[in-house]
Amino acid sequence: MNIICICMDTFRADLIGEGKKYSHAHTPNLDAFSRDSIRFTRAFGEGQPTLQVRRALFTGMRSFPWRYNFDRRGHWHHAPGWHKIPPEQDTIAEVLLERGYLTALIADTYHMFKPTMNFARGFAHLDFIRGQESDNWKTGDPGQIEAQLKRHVRSPVDWHRHVGLVNYLLNQRHRRTKEDYSCARVFNAADAWLDDNHMAGPFFLWIDSFDPHEPWDPPKEYADRYFEYGGLDFIGPPAAYANGDPTEEELRRIEALYLGEVTLVDEYIGRLLNKLESLPIRDETMVIILSDHGTQLLDHGRFGKGPDQLHPFNTQLNLMMRAPDAPGNMDIDAFVQNHDLMPTILGRLQIPCGWTDGEDLWPLITGDKISIRDRIVTGWAGFSTGNAGGRASVRDDRWNFCTAVGYEDEDGDELFDLTNDPEEEINVAQAHPEIVAAYRTEVEAVIGQPLPGRMIEVCDPAPGPMTVWLSKKLK
Repeated sequence: MNIICICMDTFRADLIGEGKKYSHAHTPNLDAFSRDSIRFTRAFGEGQPTLQVRRALFTGMRSFPWRYNFDRRGHWHHAPGWHKIPPEQDTIAEVLLERGYLTALIADTYHMFKPTMNFARGFAHLDFIRGQESDNWKTGDPGQIEAQLKRHVRSPVDWHRHVGLVNYLLNQRHRRTKEDYSCARVFNAADAWLDDNHMAGPFFLWIDSFDPHEPWDPPKEYADRYFEYGGLDFIGPPAAYANGDPTEEELRRIEALYLGEVTLVDEYIGRLLNKLESLPIRDETMVIILSDHGTQLLDHGRFGKGPDQLHPFNTQLNLMMRAPDAPGNMDIDAFVQNHDLMPTILGRLQIPCGWTDGEDLWPLITGDKISIRDRIVTGWAGFSTGNAGGRASVRDDRWNFCTAVGYEDEDGDELFDLTNDPEEEINVAQAHPEIVAAYRTEVEAVIGQPLPGRMIEVCDPAPGPMTVWLSKKLK
């Protein structure tokens, strides 16, 4: 059986399928795939954000707690968990390659390819699509993109503050048509790979799209579909580029930029799924579509994501599967997490996988189990200096408990009653000290020490080489 995994960065779980919160979000291809798939409706990250999620996806091992202090020279930033896959941990690509699978990684998620990273281990074919965010790809005189920069930040331009955006705009100078956008380049490369290799199977193809991660910079017509206006486009993060509080129109446009990028991703995933339908391998190919985390679209009053907002708009994942030997149009309501993916895939291929932290999800599909865990623990890394820190959440049917890890939080613990407060806006920790104490113990069991704990990782959020060069150039 062939395996195709499509991972989308910063794609909210409530944007796809029947009853989605953003009913106006135009995602026809993902909606259609959802209707025909097994949908895990309570999938959450175990360690977030970007790189931690992918490490657990590739290895089946938890990324949280943060416990590896590897050399990260040349790698930026150094937030907790942003490091290579440990040498002793096998990756799913390595396991499958050893068993005769043709393995391929096509991605523009540039964090996976930074110095000291080794996320390419086990892939026979590697296609790194360059240019996302602060990828050190294109250099040049910053004056070349001054006109574009002024369309995304208020004047007067503070060049030093917007070094990251300058880096991105230099990377994107090549764009002429929609096909030049990073998302298009990723999925077009995947289409071409399938043309060349669909009969060379069995194969394992991992497609990793950094979109719709910020900068939220789709072709103009995609954002105009949701809200058209003539002002500045704060392509994100809004707090950095707006230089003050955005107006109501600007806020609507920021949301439109994100949703426009979502629609762009949906279009190219649709093209890939159509490609698969045109090839004689549909009935022998398992397709998995997932995301690493979400983002706030003015939920709790702001845009963005981070460890201080461990709520479903950030922590919940898309996870949908379509397999030849499985039913379609099925909801699985059990708690599942990203480190369950590797044992699930290997289990379907009858490859032993007893060394992982995750669980095989297939018994949930067959009905042999109704759950594999009654609660989940999620850790989200912060951008800290020194002792690794962030926040952790314990979530079950009734409660979401959040606490600091690696540092003392003067604001204290948070507890949200999901029955009476489904939007998780009211902290009731003081009213339920017994629940707080019990769930603090749950976090302590995961990190192996009393809270707040002290991790061995030493973090140093140093700037990347391009940022260093641009900062000097702009003096």
